[in-house]
Amino acid sequence: MVKVAQEDANYFKFLGTAGARFVMINQLRSSGGIWVNSAGTNILIDPGPGSIVRCAKSRPKLNPAKLEAIILTHRHLDHSGDINVMIEAMTEGGFKKRGVVFCPPDAINEDPVILKHTLNFPKEICLLKEMQEYRVKDFVFNTSMAHRHPCQTYGLKFKINGTSIGLIADTGYFDGLSEFYKTDILIIDVVLLEKRPAIAHLCLDEAAELIKAISPKKAYLTHFGMTMLKAKPHLKAAQLSDQLGIEVIAATDGMLVSLA
Repeated sequence: MVKVAQEDANYFKFLGTAGARFVMINQLRSSGGIWVNSAGTNILIDPGPGSIVRCAKSRPKLNPAKLEAIILTHRHLDHSGDINVMIEAMTEGGFKKRGVVFCPPDAINEDPVILKHTLNFPKEICLLKEMQEYRVKDFVFNTSMAHRHPCQTYGLKFKINGTSIGLIADTGYFDGLSEFYKTDILIIDVVLLEKRPAIAHLCLDEAAELIKAISPKKAYLTHFGMTMLKAKPHLKAAQLSDQLGIEVIAATDGMLVSLA
């Protein structure tokens, strides 16, 4: 990982690595989402509670008024809690009709997380479908197949400066999940240390299975629940690196990954 000037670099930055409600509620880890800069195009993925604060506290500061798009993988609060304030920030209080918000249909229709107050602020609200391609300027991303989660959920695949990146958002494990995510860098939400069949989240062993099947150059674990935090993610990541022969890194709040 190399520190770079954020205003002109290709990178992604973890504004938060909290997973599930209790880590989020207690802010044991931040829940601000992931900021992506691709050739100067800024995109924010999953602005959970505190996203606006994490932007202000970043060094150098991240300016939400420079966002071109916000992407919600799904509507759960740990991923969408700051969606309205980030829309206001992107559109400079609604005075500049700009930017695109991408979200699954149920984030708008079934149990809206975007308020009527901010719904008309962006230039466009784009409802995501599975296995589709979307574009913001020169930034192109693809949605995955529907994930197994209590609400409509999609993972993402995109490129930064020629490097392909897969983001496995919240899901229960299922056969065929790895096929979509054949990428150079894998970001994977790992909420659970051990499998809990009633909870539609990945556990560490399932993450290891996916990393082995996908065989990325690097894998970043994030979105940690309580059991993962107690087990110390950096130690588990080091064990997986030795076990798989692939560099596995436990993301931390504020970690910036340069692809310049």
